[in-house]
Amino acid sequence: MTLAPYAAREDRSRGRRHAEAPPQGRSEYQRDRDRIIHSAAFRRLEYKTQVFVSHEGDLYRNRLTHSLEVAQITRSLARGLHLNEDLAETIALAHDLGHTPFGHAGQDALDDCLKAHGGFEHNAQSLRVVDELEDKYAEFRGLNLTFETREGILKHCSLSRAATLGDVGERFLSRHQPGLEAQLTNIADQIAYNNHDVDDGLRAGLLSIEQMCEVPLFARFHAEVTARYTALTPRQLRHETIRRMINALVIDLHSETTRRLAEQELADIDAVRSHGKPLVSFSEAMQRENRDLKRYLSEQLYSHHQVYRVMHKARRIVRELFEALHADIRLLPPEFHAAAGAAAATAGETGQARVVADYVAGMTDRFAQDEHARLYDLRQLR
Repeated sequence: MTLAPYAAREDRSRGRRHAEAPPQGRSEYQRDRDRIIHSAAFRRLEYKTQVFVSHEGDLYRNRLTHSLEVAQITRSLARGLHLNEDLAETIALAHDLGHTPFGHAGQDALDDCLKAHGGFEHNAQSLRVVDELEDKYAEFRGLNLTFETREGILKHCSLSRAATLGDVGERFLSRHQPGLEAQLTNIADQIAYNNHDVDDGLRAGLLSIEQMCEVPLFARFHAEVTARYTALTPRQLRHETIRRMINALVIDLHSETTRRLAEQELADIDAVRSHGKPLVSFSEAMQRENRDLKRYLSEQLYSHHQVYRVMHKARRIVRELFEALHADIRLLPPEFHAAAGAAAATAGETGQARVVADYVAGMTDRFAQDEHARLYDLRQLR
């Protein structure tokens, strides 16, 4: 496939943090993708919450299946827009590597714990994972990914943190944009999680078809499906409606982005980066419908009392884990104990807190629950 002039190209890459010989038999971005897939952080995503904790059912989405769904949508769109498919897929697979156990509840709890030490941002943590915490190569720490992959991973960042991140933080300070592959992944992420949360919420019985028909985007395609088919099972009705929603969002995103790119006559990826605002976007009408869907899910699913009760417990687990481990780093495993001590010697309490956060953020849901029980349940003496 011929790449558009504004697509990312590996022969114009800003390179890696540590120089390496070019890969053989694969591209630079394929090498990034392979390193991500073979990382420990990627494997842990299978046991990290999206909305439903793993013990609530085996078929609900988790961070791993979510990442795969984002990668599928991103790659399809990248091909249609003549962007770099390999880079887009790679960013999608890596975008949640730094997420905590228990989804956003765990993230919020850890952010509260780190308020005095710069806070916790899962995108910045994903970058920290690939730059520092994965530790299996002889010649460098981290995965030594290309600049373009790292740029895409860091989709949100506070200005104070951006100032500490060197090359990938510069765009937040200069108000520039990332490449189109990164912009595309950001919106594909929204498409994936909104629609699979509808699917999971309906299957769990926390949402009903009647409720969802209050949302214009859902109602439109539900009406189309019921007009065409008369004897569907609930599963078929749910799937036929949601797949049409995803398709409509993808087609609209492709159409609107193509229109915007045609207007700009961009010479290369640097012209994309220096543009004043993102170029990958839904149309105004679809943006409104997508916002309505997100708002409805926030009010009716994420705030549902059954979800809230579980997430309340999850926040407590994460908070109490951090508090115990930060108060006494001897409770940490030897590797993290040593790292926390070294960080405290060079960066004080903030350095120590960051290492404790690395340990807690890296936990799966199940390990966090088990570790909390080991620390707080007096009946467990091991």
